[in-house]
Amino acid sequence: MTLTLHLVRHAPTASNAERRYPLPGEDAPLAPRGEALARALKLPPGAVAFSSPSRRARQTALLAGFPAATPTPALAEVNFGVMAGRTWTELERTYANLPWHWTRALSNPTLEFGPPGGETGKAFHQRVDQWLRELPGDHEIVAFTHAGPLHAALRLTVGTRAAETPPCTVVTLRRTEGEWTLAGLGQPQ
Repeated sequence: MTLTLHLVRHAPTASNAERRYPLPGEDAPLAPRGEALARALKLPPGAVAFSSPSRRARQTALLAGFPAATPTPALAEVNFGVMAGRTWTELERTYANLPWHWTRALSNPTLEFGPPGGETGKAFHQRVDQWLRELPGDHEIVAFTHAGPLHAALRLTVGTRAAETPPCTVVTLRRTEGEWTLAGLGQPQ
């Protein structure tokens, strides 16, 4: 049995262009360029679809041809705590080098550390890992999510520590007999 999983980073929003960490309740709509990119996504039409509950992920799913994508809390972006709503420059000005440590912690599945008021690396990865483990065996699945969960899934499945994943990137993973492989990484044009 083979599971094929297409992880799709949502299309761009205005706050993506500002390079701000998203606020937990922020639900920005797609920018006009984002709408065009979402419509241009080429994904298997018969796939089972899941989506982060966020508006930007659900809107990407809709425009990509998956209006019935199941809202899935495990696919939500990481909770950035005190980092939310700020740019990297603002964070460094306020917290010096602490944000660097927080982001490193969020990218480590074993650390019980993260930004104050946010998730820890361990809790965040456990959330994504639980969802991956519950996926059915012999299906084709499309999941509309954010950069954080997409990168966490890459770390947890194939051990990839870094990858460039701009909005509308599609990462394809395959699981056969419990072993994950990277089958593709497509970036928008």
